[in-house]
Amino acid sequence: MRLPAAALLASGVLAPLAGAFYLPGIAPHDYKIGEAVELQVNSLTPSLNAENKLESVLSFGYYDERFHFCQPQGGPQAAHESLGSILFGDRIYGSAFDLHMLKDTSCEVLCAQTVPGADAAFINDKILKGYSYNWLIDGLPAATVKADDRTQQQFYSVGFDLGASRAGQLVPHLHNHYDITVQYHTLDAVHHRVVGVVVTPASKNTALPQNGTASCDAAEPLSLHEDRDTRVVFTYSVTWQASDKSWATRWDDYLHAVDPRIHWFSLINSLVIVVFLSAMLALILMRTLHKDIARYNADDVEDLQEDFGWKLVHGDVFRAPQRFELLAVLLGSGYQLFWMVVTTLAIALLGFLSPSSRGSLATAMLLLFIVFGFSAGFNSAHLYHSFGGRSLRRVIIMTVLFVPGPCWLVLMLINLCLAAAHSSAAAPAGTLLGVAALWFAVSIPLTVAGAYLGFRRRTIDPPVRVNQIPRQIPDQPWYLRPLPSALMGGVLTFGAIFIELYFIMNSIWFHKVYYVFGFLFLVFAILVITTAEVTVLLTYFHLCAEDYRWHWRSVYTAGTSALYVFLYGILFYFSRLRLASYASLVIYFGWMAIACLLFFVLTGTIGFVASHLFVRRIYSAIKID
Repeated sequence: MRLPAAALLASGVLAPLAGAFYLPGIAPHDYKIGEAVELQVNSLTPSLNAENKLESVLSFGYYDERFHFCQPQGGPQAAHESLGSILFGDRIYGSAFDLHMLKDTSCEVLCAQTVPGADAAFINDKILKGYSYNWLIDGLPAATVKADDRTQQQFYSVGFDLGASRAGQLVPHLHNHYDITVQYHTLDAVHHRVVGVVVTPASKNTALPQNGTASCDAAEPLSLHEDRDTRVVFTYSVTWQASDKSWATRWDDYLHAVDPRIHWFSLINSLVIVVFLSAMLALILMRTLHKDIARYNADDVEDLQEDFGWKLVHGDVFRAPQRFELLAVLLGSGYQLFWMVVTTLAIALLGFLSPSSRGSLATAMLLLFIVFGFSAGFNSAHLYHSFGGRSLRRVIIMTVLFVPGPCWLVLMLINLCLAAAHSSAAAPAGTLLGVAALWFAVSIPLTVAGAYLGFRRRTIDPPVRVNQIPRQIPDQPWYLRPLPSALMGGVLTFGAIFIELYFIMNSIWFHKVYYVFGFLFLVFAILVITTAEVTVLLTYFHLCAEDYRWHWRSVYTAGTSALYVFLYGILFYFSRLRLASYASLVIYFGWMAIACLLFFVLTGTIGFVASHLFVRRIYSAIKID
């Protein structure tokens, strides 16, 4: 029962880290009165429509010519972005908005545009699908103030609506006027910092006289006509509002947990599963298995003649499995993913992956995956050699391609769909070449170096002799056959994570800020413990039934939880999404396929390592004649 106790102790120690603690990703900028404050614009992204469904996963650039938004003089200038930010769809540019610290403005004309009917249809479609503006000021996203339905507590929701449509209204209204409220914190009489950005959009059919001065008092909303050109005047007002919030806590209003008790329920649910499995494992190890080892080691000849169960397969349990080269490569890639996840969570817990630094999480994961290619090569070659493999070149090629190959192919398919749909989320060719260069210049050499060292390392010798002739395996009960046992093992592992999985998917597809890395770390620790215990239990049952083929069984028993993750993705699609285009469907299920592949490799490796340690331990504890 030590594992549940340790998990409970860890939850008490690490739970405070589940809050919004982080080290800022950027240094604060101190503005003087009258100093220019840049407003940056990002891609427009889909959000929930009037029916509380997500109809698209495609994002579109702010300066897409079909939107006809105002451009700054000289054209928009792209901002510097991280690799992860670009890969996951951020396209940040400068804008034509003119903001100066503590200088209020009223009804400033941004520009006037003529929107033709074809583009009006495009804009109206995006309004009906719930698309949102995404602006940034001093690294903070522009938000709208909303209230929690349960607690009525106000919080900042990132982004604001492109337009509005009322029930029964055929043509929606475009938001073309923006009331921008910038909250600032005063350090001294000279220096001020931005600590909040709230935008209240409005639709106004504003006329622009010859003198260029507009009035924002129009009560009539603006509708874009799809059968003729529409004149659109874009205006904005800026209000500077003093705030007591400090720069270090300015993200607190954005990091709103819908109901923290749900996370605690998820954690308790997972701990209950761990306690149950630990009790069963302790019962087997301390009673059944201990008695078996004592009886097998007894000197009584009659007892030895009555041997049954797992000792009878001692001469076959360490026999190299079929397709052991593929198994070794899978396990090496699993080590790579495991260390990537552990290191990423550790960095996140220390606060270095703050939401202030856009794309930092994706960048960290990608770079760590590349660096831990050394671990993949080392463990793949070491296990391959221990199974009796002799071709180092073969295992290197397989390791280099096993995970990156399928992921790259699916990503290229997703990118083609994005490009065909004219979405701004399509990764530029230069970025893709940069990722490929990192793979060739860093990942492959590290994998080769690791494989060379792993192949030269001393092999893992079995504690008992392996028979030359394989033992015949008796008929197995139905619940120990491959499919039923794998499905039973996978559902227990999935049960430990499915609640937190909802928050992760909600954050990804609805563009929410995920920040409870303390809870995520605890859930991952529970996932590792649960996967290990389930696999060890089923491995013991298989050995007792005289089935020594535990190598692959341990992998897909643990990895079947990925099947449940994919099925949960299908449930999430039908309950929360209503994707209207084939491109959105390919993108959604393509990303789900990549996630499930990685999850299978990760959990399968955890299950194999746990079973391998268990099998070596019990067979090294008995005397073999």
